[in-house]
Amino acid sequence: MNRKLMQIQVNTDDHIEGREALLARVEATVASSLDRFSAHITRLEIHLSDENGDKSGQNDKRCMMEARLQGQQPTAVTCAAATLDQAIAGATNKLKRSLDDTLEQPGRHH
Repeated sequence: MNRKLMQIQVNTDDHIEGREALLARVEATVASSLDRFSAHITRLEIHLSDENGDKSGQNDKRCMMEARLQGQQPTAVTCAAATLDQAIAGATNKLKRSLDDTLEQPGRHH
């Protein structure tokens, strides 16, 4: 089977702690969750941020994902939540739904 690996780039702001471990975990989780779309995604950019920095706040963790698809416009989603894990999970689910809609259009051949 000749499957290419989708390129995943994770960016964080200066307020994100434990960056290296987080990046590895995010890449593995997202790659696994979006595996069925890997033939269509050429690049996936993930931006993680803490909107309030050092102060705590409700739903201040933000995850933005942009998937670049072959022959399609990029698809971007954003999710804000109380924790980074929740924001990542929410954005991943939104992106899966969006990709399903984009790639399952009538007349589109896989």
